[in-house]
Amino acid sequence: MYLPPHDPHVDDPMRFKPLFRIHLMERKCATVECMYGHKGPHNGHIQIVKKDEFSTKCNQTDHHRMSGGRQEEFRTWLREEWGRTLEDIFHEHMQELILMKFIYTSQYDNCLTYRRIYLPPSSPDDLIRPGLFKGTYGSHGLEIVMLSFHGKKAKGTKITGDPNIPAGQQTVEIDLTHPLQLPDVETLRDFSELSRIVLEVQEQVRRQEQEEGDRSQQSACQPAASPLPGEGAQGEETAAGEEGTTQDKAPASQPFVLPMGVISRNEDYPRTCRICFYGTGLIAGHGFTSPERTPGVFVLFDDDRFGFIWLELKSFSLYSRIKVPFQNAQAPSREAFDEMLKNIQSLAT
Repeated sequence: MYLPPHDPHVDDPMRFKPLFRIHLMERKCATVECMYGHKGPHNGHIQIVKKDEFSTKCNQTDHHRMSGGRQEEFRTWLREEWGRTLEDIFHEHMQELILMKFIYTSQYDNCLTYRRIYLPPSSPDDLIRPGLFKGTYGSHGLEIVMLSFHGKKAKGTKITGDPNIPAGQQTVEIDLTHPLQLPDVETLRDFSELSRIVLEVQEQVRRQEQEEGDRSQQSACQPAASPLPGEGAQGEETAAGEEGTTQDKAPASQPFVLPMGVISRNEDYPRTCRICFYGTGLIAGHGFTSPERTPGVFVLFDDDRFGFIWLELKSFSLYSRIKVPFQNAQAPSREAFDEMLKNIQSLAT
């Protein structure tokens, strides 16, 4: 198992923890051992379910128990997973979320099903190289997100989840056709000014989507008309050119600071950024209840770090690239990757 570093240190390396091991014996025989718990290796089972899917099962779950009961197990898990004790966590809401995560994860007793995921394919036109990133999620701690590019949009898909948003859901979506021109640093400190800029773009996006929907409905009912001289393809090129110009004119770097009142788990975020885009983030209640997409700002810092300002939550997530060299993880095709994304989202829902 690859675990993220302790919250909120997103730039620290991933942690590695063995869960099972297989001893290959003579005559094609093998023994399987579960490595979970603190009493040493014990009997386990691994089964190939189907292509790209297998399951693990511990046959001696009593090895996972501790003499001090669930309370000792929880405190040990907290030190290993979070690098702290319960006394270090003063926020009651955070204590509640951490306890929920412990209950969710420990109830399976290392009887788990694993499915293959592919790393996202890359293109020379991508804003940065796609891949896996560690991100701060407030009281939920650090989570793993996969950044992938899909034409005019970029998507951040959760690989690990929490009691509010499960793994497989699209945590952020970035509209690459709507770059944001941030004000100077002093003006940016005013949250109401950033909010005004973002909500104006949100309304613009809403109108454009409505117009595109109306045009699609009209074209379905009417025969296509011939373009007038000076219209059609030439007009499309001009629009595309304007979009390209917006990004081309963006400075190589510009000063950046979080507005007053925006909460960040990690205050060590970069103070310059390359470019910002309008985007939306997915929020929900416990158990993925009442999910909704809310406006936000995608902030590209460099090739390995980006951020997202959740406007409604007044919260900031900082993401840092995972640099583990995963082998044989590339998707055989774009279609196979897209199909995998659909599958993990359907499992989450």
